[in-house]
Amino acid sequence: RKQATECSASSSDEELESKPSLTHKAKRALRKRRKLEKETKQLIKQEELKRLHKAQAVQRQLEELEERQRALEIFGVELERELRGEAGPGTKDENQLLHEWFELVMEKNKLMRYESELLIIAQELELEDHQSRLEQQLREKMAIDGKSK
Repeated sequence: RKQATECSASSSDEELESKPSLTHKAKRALRKRRKLEKETKQLIKQEELKRLHKAQAVQRQLEELEERQRALEIFGVELERELRGEAGPGTKDENQLLHEWFELVMEKNKLMRYESELLIIAQELELEDHQSRLEQQLREKMAIDGKSK
């Protein structure tokens, strides 16, 4: 009896000792999980800020590009008038005016290509943002308990 009691007491002592260590391990795992979640949220915020800054820079460049295109358009109209002889007596020869006009067209084409690149970058940022939101929704749904799913 004495041995059986000692044996049962020692096994219950082992169970008690193992339970606190399990709770300690569980607490540690929980802390680790929370820390990872916090770090993940910080990384997500940093990525969002980077995308925001990049989007703002793209928007600013698009506005500057639009202003430059308008200025080129005005200059182009004046140049075409001079080529037609509508601007009065020509101070420049026709070859010089044609050269300027072709340079203007090349500059305008260059700006249009640049605008296309900026719009592609803006669309890419939009898609990255959408992907980030979808990933966040997925993480939230994966965090739901199995019974609730």
